[in-house]
Amino acid sequence: MGEYGVVPGQRVAIIWDSSSPVEALKDLVTKIQALVGADNRVSVENINQLSQSAHRESSFDVILSGMVPGSTAQHSAELLAELARILKPGGRVLLKELVITESGNNSRIKTAAKLLTALTLSGLVEVKELQKEALTPEEAQSVREHLGYQGNGLLIVQIEGRKPNFEVGSSSQLKLSFAKKAGPSGKPSVDPATAKLWTLSANDMNDEEMDLLDSDELLDSEDLKKPDPSSLRAPSCKEMGKKKACKNCTCGLAEELEEEKRSSQPKSACGNCYLGDAFRCASCPYLGMPAFKPGEKILLKENQLHDA
Repeated sequence: MGEYGVVPGQRVAIIWDSSSPVEALKDLVTKIQALVGADNRVSVENINQLSQSAHRESSFDVILSGMVPGSTAQHSAELLAELARILKPGGRVLLKELVITESGNNSRIKTAAKLLTALTLSGLVEVKELQKEALTPEEAQSVREHLGYQGNGLLIVQIEGRKPNFEVGSSSQLKLSFAKKAGPSGKPSVDPATAKLWTLSANDMNDEEMDLLDSDELLDSEDLKKPDPSSLRAPSCKEMGKKKACKNCTCGLAEELEEEKRSSQPKSACGNCYLGDAFRCASCPYLGMPAFKPGEKILLKENQLHDA
C-alpha cells in the first residue's frame, strides 16, 4: 500500500482551504496522481465549496482533508457529514487538524477528544488518532494569520476513520429464532412426570376398576321431551306489562296500537256535526270540514283532535 494508504485504481478527493500553500497543494496532488494512475481519479475541492459540489453519494475510496502541509483547516459537523456522504462504504478518511491541549473559550479550535467524537457522530467507524506533532514556526504564524489565535498549547493531530460497509438507508433482514430449546433428540424436552399424567393407554381402558360413563345415561325423561313451541317464543310487550310497544317491537303490539289510533274517531256531543259548520259547536273537531252523511267515516289529523 502506498503513502496515505492509497493504491492504484482508487478514487481520491483532496480537500484544501485558503491557508494551504499553493506549491504544497500541487505537490500533494501530483504525488497522489502518481499513486492512483491517470483517468481523472483525483478530485481537488475547496473546503468551503464542497457542499455545493456535484459529487454523488459513495464517490470516493479515500478522502484527504487538511493534509496539505501548512493547512489550518477546521472541520465542522456539516463538513464531516458531507465527507461521510461522498465516501464509499468501507472507504477511508484521513485528516489533519489543529487542536488545543485544554478546552478553552475559543470555539473554533477543538480538543483532540472532541474531534474524535465529531468524526464518530458523522457516521464514521474505527476512528483513531494516528499521530500528534508540534507546530513549526511557519505553521504557528499561519494560525495567527488565518485563525487569529494568539495562545499556546496547539498541536496538529492526524486522525483516520472509515465508513461502514453499508450505505445510508440500506436494510437487511434479521434472522431471529424464538424456538424453544430442544432436548438431545432435537425435540422440546418434556417432564416425564407430566407426560405420564396425561398419557392414556389401552391397558388403562381395560382396567376393571375404571368406570366409563355413557353420556346418554346422564339425560332423564324430562330432558328427552320435545319442548312446546309457545314456550320458546319470546314474551310480547303485553305479557311484560308494557302499555307501549318496544322500539324494535316484533310481537305485533306496535301495529295493533297504530291500527287503534287510526280507527278511533271522536264522538259527537250534539249529534249535528254531519250537518255542517252552521249546526256545529264552537269546539267541534269537524269545524271547517264539509257536511257528510251520518255514519260516514271521517279521518281527522292529530292537530284537530281535542276534547269537545
